[in-house]
Order: sequence, then structure tokens, then C-alpha cells
Amino acid sequence: MSLEFETETSSRVSSDVPFLASLWIIGGVYIILILSLLVADASYSTPSHFLKALKSTEIRYAIKLSLISCTIAAILSLWVAIPIGYLMSRYEFRGKIFFDAILDIPIVLPPLVIGLSLLILFQTPIGRAIESKVTITYGIPAVILAQFMVACAFAVRAMRVSFDQLDPRQEQVALTLGCNRSQAFWLVVLPEIRSGILTAATLAWSRSLGEFGPILIFAGATRMRTEVLPTTVFLELSIGNIEAAVAVSLLMVFAAMVVLVIVRIYGLKGAIKFKQ
Repeated sequence: MSLEFETETSSRVSSDVPFLASLWIIGGVYIILILSLLVADASYSTPSHFLKALKSTEIRYAIKLSLISCTIAAILSLWVAIPIGYLMSRYEFRGKIFFDAILDIPIVLPPLVIGLSLLILFQTPIGRAIESKVTITYGIPAVILAQFMVACAFAVRAMRVSFDQLDPRQEQVALTLGCNRSQAFWLVVLPEIRSGILTAATLAWSRSLGEFGPILIFAGATRMRTEVLPTTVFLELSIGNIEAAVAVSLLMVFAAMVVLVIVRIYGLKGAIKFKQ
């Protein structure tokens, strides 16, 4: 009996080899392609090119504006994503599927369309009324708004997943012990999803960092005014300065890798905590 079982197990394992090998080959080819892109960028640039790019006043301005605008966009995204994620996770209401689909529009729309839509929005009477008080179009506020429109959608998705993974019984216990809904939310729910908040913030920040299309249409690519790192790559390529464009690209790759590592580490910790 044991010999027959061992024979069956051995034959089943050997029959799985072609399937698993095909999965590894397909996945490996894509990973090799990504690594090849990074190696190609690194081999094209040198430390001197990188230092020369950092000495440029325009590029330093783009780095500064990118860090500030991405951080503001990420904070704004959290302010919106946390309440929306909570409502979509905890409550059932009429039209929920419709609202859920609306939240995904910034993700599925081409970035250029989002930028064009923002530009048209501020040509309407309401938009012009706002512009009469605060200049937004083709200014720094336009950069932040363009980044926020896309990044917030990703933050909403991350926050909803975090709320879905949190056991609602903890909140219910707090309510039975005398807390109102607001106190249970601030004292019980939010502390339990710290890793989810960090994940949403880093996703929003990294998405803001890579945003190009909406910024180009809505804010423009003016040197020392609305220039961020993605538009720097575009501007440097447009004047034939490929070395500077590659150096800035590598800087963005490095920032993205740092953000992704943070997401993976804290996401894993959150998953372990949830299982426990």
C-alpha cells in the first residue's frame, strides 16, 4: 500500500514539473526584461553624468518641487481615501456599485484625458470663479491637483482593502462598551490599520512621483515653475540631453524602489498581524 502511494506521489510530482517550469519561464522572462531595462539605464549613465545633473539648477528645482508636491498629494489622498475606504467597506447602500465604479475612473482613464478634463473644468464658470481667487491652471497648484486626481484612486483601493481585512468585531466591542461610532473609529479602527495607512500613503506618493500626462496638459512643463522629475526627463530629451534624462530616470527608479520596499515590509507585517 505504501509502495503504491509513493509511486502515485512520485508520478504526480513528475507530471507537475512541465507546468511549474512553464510558469517559471514566463515569469522569468518578464523579470529579466525589467532587470535589463535597469541595467541598460545604469550602463548608459555614469556617476559624473549623475552629479552633473544634480548640479543643474533646473533639476534641483524639479527634485524639490516633486518632493513637496508628491507629499502634499499623498496627504490629501489619505484625507479622502480613509473616509471613502471606511464607508465602502463597512456600509451597504443603494448605488454602491455605481460609486465604486466612479472611484476607478482615474485609474482606467488615460492620463492625458485626466489632464484635459481638469483643464476644461477650470474653463467652466465655477472653475473661472475659483481661478479669480487662486491661480491654479499652469501653476504649482495644478501640479498637485493633477497628481492627487490619480494618486487618490490608488489610496482609496488600498484603504478599502485594509478596512476589509480588519475584523469588525473589535469595533462592535468598542461600541458595546460605551464608545460612539466616532470614538470607535479613532481609538480602535485607525490604530489597527497603521500599516494600511502607510501602504496607501506610499502608493499615493510613488504614483504622484511618476505622474506625467495630466501635469503636462494641466500644469505645463515650464522650467523653474511647474517642472517636476517626469517633465524634466521629457524636457531633457527634447533638447537632446539624454545623459541628464537617464540620470533623472535613475533617480526616480531609486525613489520608487525605496517606496516599494517600504510597502512590502509594512504590508507583510500587517498581513502577519492580521493572521495572528
